[in-house]
Amino acid sequence: MFDGLKDKLSSFREDAAEEVEEKAEEADAETETAADADATATPEAASDADETEASSAPAPDAESATEPDGDEAADDESSGPGRLKRAAAFATGKVVIEEEDLEAPLQDLELALLSSDVEMSVADRILDTVREKMIGETRAQVQTTDQLVTEALHDALLDVISVGQFDFERRIAEADKPVTIVFTGVNGVGKTTSIAKLSEWLDERGYSSVLANGDTYRAGANEQIREHAETLDRKLIAHEQGGDPAAVIYDGVEYAEANDIDVVLGDTAGRLHTSNDLMAQLEKIDRVVDPDMTLFVDEAVAGQDAVKRAQEFDDAAAVDGSVLTKADADSSGGAAISIAYVTGKPILFLGVGQGYDDLRRFDPEELVDELLGER
Repeated sequence: MFDGLKDKLSSFREDAAEEVEEKAEEADAETETAADADATATPEAASDADETEASSAPAPDAESATEPDGDEAADDESSGPGRLKRAAAFATGKVVIEEEDLEAPLQDLELALLSSDVEMSVADRILDTVREKMIGETRAQVQTTDQLVTEALHDALLDVISVGQFDFERRIAEADKPVTIVFTGVNGVGKTTSIAKLSEWLDERGYSSVLANGDTYRAGANEQIREHAETLDRKLIAHEQGGDPAAVIYDGVEYAEANDIDVVLGDTAGRLHTSNDLMAQLEKIDRVVDPDMTLFVDEAVAGQDAVKRAQEFDDAAAVDGSVLTKADADSSGGAAISIAYVTGKPILFLGVGQGYDDLRRFDPEELVDELLGER
C-alpha cells in the first residue's frame, strides 16, 4: 500500500542526509586548509618578529591580530551559522543544517509529493514543516542525519494526516443508541460494500447494526445491499424503487429503537455535488433523521479527484469523516495524505481488500510509520 510514495520519501531522506553531510565535510575541509596555510606562515612571522625585537613598538598578540573588525563581526552574525561556525561545530562532533543544504532535496520532495497526487497546499505545508524542523538545527554526529530528516518528515506528515482525528469506536460507545450513520459519495466507489464491511467491523466489537437502503433510485441497489445483508445475517430496511430515501432511513432508526439495535447504517444514492435533486435528498435526510455521522466514501486510487470531491461534498453536506476504498491498490497515497487537511475532517477507515474483514481503522501515526519504513 502506497509503495510509490514510500520510495519517494525514502529517496528524499537519503538525498537530504547526504547533502547535509557533504556540506558539513566541505566546510570542515576548507577550515583545515586555512589552518594549514596559517601554520605554514607561522615560522616566517616568527622570523620577522625576531628582526624587530629591538623595536620599541610592542608586537601585536595573536588574538588581537586575528580578531575581525566590527563590520566583519556583524557580517558573520547576520549570515547565520556560516562556514566557520559550521566547521567549528563539525570539529566538535556536531553538524549544523543550513537552508542551502535542503534546497535541492526539498525541490525533489515537492515534485515527488505532487506526482503522488498530494494536493498542492498539503505539499506546501509538508515542505514548510520540514524546513522549520531542520534549518538551523545542530545535531551530534553520534546521531545520523537520516534520523533528523526522518523525525522532521514524520512530524510534517503527521501534521497534515491527523487533522480532525477522533476515536470512532469511543464515539459509538458513548453515544445514545441507536447511532445513525449515513454514507454518501459518487457512484461506483464502494459505498454499499463499505457499509457491509463496517457492519462486520462493528459486530466484531460487540455492536449490532441494521442496514437501510436509502439508494432508492438506482436499479439493482436493493438487490446489491440485500445480498450483503443476507450474507452477514443483518436486517435490511428497504422500500420500493423510487421511494423516499429519508423515509427509508427513518424506518431504519425506528426499527433499531424498537429492537435494541446499536447502529443504523444508511446507504444513499451516488451523486455529484452539482446534482441538485440528490443533494436536496441529503438535506431532507438531515432534517428528518438527523444522523449522528455522515461519512464520505471515495476510492484512494482516485487521488486528486477524491480530494476535490471530498471538499465539495463537505461544503455541500458537512461530512464528519471519510472512508477510502481500494487503499491496497493505491501506490500514490495522495488522497490519504491530503483529504483530512483539505476538509478539516478525518479519514476514519481504509478499505484494503475484498473481504468483509478488509476494513482497516485509519491510524495516522501507524500510516506515517509505514510510509517511513518504521513498521
